Amino acid sequence: MIAIDRRILTHFDFLLLAMILPLVIVSYILIGEVNDRLADKQATYVIVGFISFFLAFLVPIRKLSWSIPFFYWINIALLISVEIFGTTKLGAQRWIEIPFIHFTLQPSELMKPAFILMLAHIIRHTPPPKDGYRFKSFAKISFYILLPFVIILKQPDLGTALVLLLTGYGMLFLIGVHYKIWLGILLAISIASPVLYSSLHDYQRKRITDFLSEKPSYHVQQSIIAIGSGGLAGKAKDEATQAQLKFLPIATSDFIFAYHVERFGFWGAVGLILLYLSLILHLLSLSVMNKNDYFLKVVAISLAMLIFIYAAVNVAMTIGLAPVVGLPLPMFSYGGSSFVTFMVLLGMLENLLAFRFNFMYNFTSFGRGP
Repeated sequence: MIAIDRRILTHFDFLLLAMILPLVIVSYILIGEVNDRLADKQATYVIVGFISFFLAFLVPIRKLSWSIPFFYWINIALLISVEIFGTTKLGAQRWIEIPFIHFTLQPSELMKPAFILMLAHIIRHTPPPKDGYRFKSFAKISFYILLPFVIILKQPDLGTALVLLLTGYGMLFLIGVHYKIWLGILLAISIASPVLYSSLHDYQRKRITDFLSEKPSYHVQQSIIAIGSGGLAGKAKDEATQAQLKFLPIATSDFIFAYHVERFGFWGAVGLILLYLSLILHLLSLSVMNKNDYFLKVVAISLAMLIFIYAAVNVAMTIGLAPVVGLPLPMFSYGGSSFVTFMVLLGMLENLLAFRFNFMYNFTSFGRGP
């Protein structure tokens, strides 16, 4: 008879999955209303995502923690290989094509779990003192944050590079770094801002210019019209003309929030934002409840930071409060790579939760009982 160790189920966080399911379901409905073919693809991505979640959950992360540096450096090598073997799409060289099967791989997505695990691995072995990390420890951790940032920035992929940078340093802020280091960083950024701006690509500077101009870009204008036309309660599918008549660009991915508000109105927007806020707060609460387990703590905080950055930037750009940078709404926008990445990260977190009391990873734990 097959049995599952009850202790695993006891510490599995079912609430986390319960918060994700409404995002997946509503997203599928909205994508299907705009494009049936994309909805079928999204269903495949969801299936692959949940399979990836299950596989990530089964990996004995704590027992295999010795291999995390290898995993990190393999992904760094993949990022560097993009410069040599990379495939260019939409003016950016971010993908590697696998021979014979014509499947493209985006190493920057694979880098996210490797990046978070590496930071967790380092902080687990050298936890911060009471007054926070000093310069030597901060510089060591910063090396592992800045290395993928610089490589991804050269692809160019400013959005993903900044996401990793903000996730890494946002996590460090909550973990604990001496306040003098943060003051020094703020001063350095303020002095170097003109140089940083001049080093951006032309299209990146244009996005900032469009954002700062009095009149928003065409995409943002149509997004604001869609959001305003939703009113309090939203519109029926056939009356949501901004998306149905193709005025709203990329309604299934970058601007899916605008279409969501057009369909479900102000209250629908509030509900979606509250769902993301609840998910982020729940992840942060896991880090507080397990304050001595730095491995779990870093992964939970980093995942919360990732979701916050993606969601905040995506919503802000649809209403003209941030430049259009192409960051999807987590587990809501159409697309496979981002969804699978988040599901892998959630599976890793569930593993660290369920096995945080050092249960045995053997046949008895998952298979036949005694």
